[in-house]
Amino acid sequence: MSKFLQTSVLVGDLRTELIVQPFADRILVLVTQMGKVGNLIQASIPSTADLHAHTSVDISNLLEPLPSPPPAIQLTPIFGSAPSAHMQTLYSLYAAQIATLLWLTIGGEPRSVVVGIALCGSKEREEGEPGEREQQTFHAVMEALRTILLK
Repeated sequence: MSKFLQTSVLVGDLRTELIVQPFADRILVLVTQMGKVGNLIQASIPSTADLHAHTSVDISNLLEPLPSPPPAIQLTPIFGSAPSAHMQTLYSLYAAQIATLLWLTIGGEPRSVVVGIALCGSKEREEGEPGEREQQTFHAVMEALRTILLK
């Protein structure tokens, strides 16, 4: 992957921007509803890990479920912090899933993926399971990412 990708998704009344910027040593992905970079999390995987051993999902088929992130994935907070423990868990889920989709789409030696996430907090709930809007936003972002990666 060597090209800049950008799209936006409208979920309810909130626009979510998605930007993918590859660099020589890693890939930067921004997911924002607030027009800023937000919390930065780096996802990496050891070179010895087999990405395809744990999934048989065809990511080019948008009807297929999302592939599970590999057990060896390592998430490292770089800058910022989420506004709550619930949002931090959600941000980690975004980072792991985005990195997994990138690694499975691009192939070759997996580069580290730095994910910047700035999402509006959910008024539905702050702790526990994700609310309906959070789930809709997550799935819309992942579908948009799959779509632009496969172009």
